[in-house]
Amino acid sequence: MTTSHTSSFSPSTWHSAVSDVLPAVLAGLIAVLISYAGPLLVVLQAAQKGHLSTGQLSSWVWAISWGAGLSGLWLSWRYRLPVICAWNTPGAALLVTALANMPYSQAIAAYLFAAAGMYVVGVTGWFEKLMAAIPKSLCAAMLAGILLRFGLDVFATASHGTGSTVWLIAAMFVCYLLAKRWSARYAVPLTLVAGVLLYWFNGILGGSLGSSSAAGLQWAQPEWVSPEWSLTSIVSLGLPLLLVGLTGQQVPGIAVLRSAQYTPPTSQLVSFTGLLSVLTAPFGSHGVNLAAITAAICTGPEAHHDARKRWVAGMACGVFYLLLGSVAATLTAWFVLLPHALTATVAGIALLGAIQTGLNNSLSNALNTPAEAEAALITFLVTATNTSLLGIGSACWGLVLGLLAYAVLRKRTTMRACSTGS
Repeated sequence: MTTSHTSSFSPSTWHSAVSDVLPAVLAGLIAVLISYAGPLLVVLQAAQKGHLSTGQLSSWVWAISWGAGLSGLWLSWRYRLPVICAWNTPGAALLVTALANMPYSQAIAAYLFAAAGMYVVGVTGWFEKLMAAIPKSLCAAMLAGILLRFGLDVFATASHGTGSTVWLIAAMFVCYLLAKRWSARYAVPLTLVAGVLLYWFNGILGGSLGSSSAAGLQWAQPEWVSPEWSLTSIVSLGLPLLLVGLTGQQVPGIAVLRSAQYTPPTSQLVSFTGLLSVLTAPFGSHGVNLAAITAAICTGPEAHHDARKRWVAGMACGVFYLLLGSVAATLTAWFVLLPHALTATVAGIALLGAIQTGLNNSLSNALNTPAEAEAALITFLVTATNTSLLGIGSACWGLVLGLLAYAVLRKRTTMRACSTGS
């Protein structure tokens, strides 16, 4: 009996146990690092456009980090699935324009509206019904239109920049291509590292990297912002934020789990992330959802050869989010030092995959259905204009006009089909 107890805690047993979970833990770490190296820069851009204070930005990063961390940690443990959560990246892209034209307190109200809507859609089981009611091509077209400007900004910044800016962007672009050829998983983080090093060695950052504001470890200090309810902010930001969260994060997040041969409890996952979004919204969180791109890292065989043990990657991802979110002040202090040209380039590169997927789903696939083809194109073009009318953003107008076109053209197509059949 004693021998059995001793052998169960022998060094070889511990080594075997650590070796067994290490790939899953590393997969979770890589997923988190990619989230901070790419999508977080979109959050930084939105904060800069909205002229948020350093404290507000730090609170924002803390809220989305802890929201994603707690969601992934609990859901992975509860259902023994690699549930990877993250913040609403398409929603952050939407905020780059919205925060520039809206008081922050009204944006917080829109966050709460979108989060509550997400919870209701999940807890009532309306999620799949709602997605079936809106043509997927129109949702993808709206998402692609939102993200398109980030890809265009990479080259627009170069065309309007100084010589050093052009060379920096060109070098980062070449670095991205080479890194992508070597390993797509590390392409975005390596591009970010290359950009920072190039700026540093070129003397553009000067001594700012060693400033006291960024050098020491600073713990996050969440800041509560009371919501200011406005119908305009709800319509122009709350509704689009809810829709892009559902179509751009939750739907592909469920699809990733299903493609890995898991059977996720859809309603429970969506409703819980919606609940965490409600709790963290007053501190700046614009939405916590299921992850899609980084989720693929933790649901595949690279995380663990045994699919039944990959849920450890989800828990590890949650723990790393909590740890890094706790030092959100330090993270934001470092990221604020990065110039616009660098952040815009990395953000655009990080979203290339999402832009490609959105264009493919909205335009290419819609060509097989004549009624959806023009409607998707209209949604994409209106959303991509990045303009507002009557205080309502282009994303909402794009979806409204797209749905109108879809309803009219589908009716016309149906009439033609009936005429031909007769």
